[in-house]
Amino acid sequence: MLKLIPSTDRHHAAPVAWLNSYFLFSFADYYDPQNVHFGPLRVFNDDTVQGNAGFPQHPHSEMEIVTLVLDGELTHEDTMGNKRTITKGEVQRMTAGTGLAHSELNQTEQPVHLYQLWFLPNQKNLAPSYEQKDVDFLDTKNELVPLVSGQKVLEDVVYMNSNSTVYWCNLREGKTVSFKTFPIRNTFLYVKEGKLYVNGVDIGPNDQIRSTDEHVLEIQASADAQFILIDLPGSEANY
Repeated sequence: MLKLIPSTDRHHAAPVAWLNSYFLFSFADYYDPQNVHFGPLRVFNDDTVQGNAGFPQHPHSEMEIVTLVLDGELTHEDTMGNKRTITKGEVQRMTAGTGLAHSELNQTEQPVHLYQLWFLPNQKNLAPSYEQKDVDFLDTKNELVPLVSGQKVLEDVVYMNSNSTVYWCNLREGKTVSFKTFPIRNTFLYVKEGKLYVNGVDIGPNDQIRSTDEHVLEIQASADAQFILIDLPGSEANY
């Protein structure tokens, strides 16, 4: 079953002048009991942070936090002693585990566009940890490129403590990619730009599909497209 959620159903939040966010799941002041998580995917925020602004230090625990920078750069500093700048095409994973605090600041004059995803971890009380990798995913063509995964059969990706995998795809008009899945798995797809035709469903910019009980997704680009696809366990026992 494919559930299409149009872009207009995202929750828009602009709590301060420097932040423009779209929440795909319940977050902060937005709460919908029917939209709290999809498998272990607990948060998906589409954020734009203006120049010389950002999130001051704040705490996290018991969550796998993945940040993908789509444009611009973001400076991260945490209580583990990490201070890194995440630039366009880079991926960051932070295991909050038993607890840490971090800040995320745009120290440039230009806006930074990022996706931040939170996953429920597959075990609690993990030691906090950090990983960052330049995957250069924005320049790939016509293939699903794994960025972050807890499935150890995949190599050269950022590791996270979740039985899930985050893919990116830049798909040219007329091209098709297939994603084989299982009825015990869920698939989440979110379009950054362009148009797709997915198992008979048309989707456009900032639309999302939540798929359950499918064997394969046939994804064709009706126009040049960029999208994120997340493979997720369907049962909490497999998180």
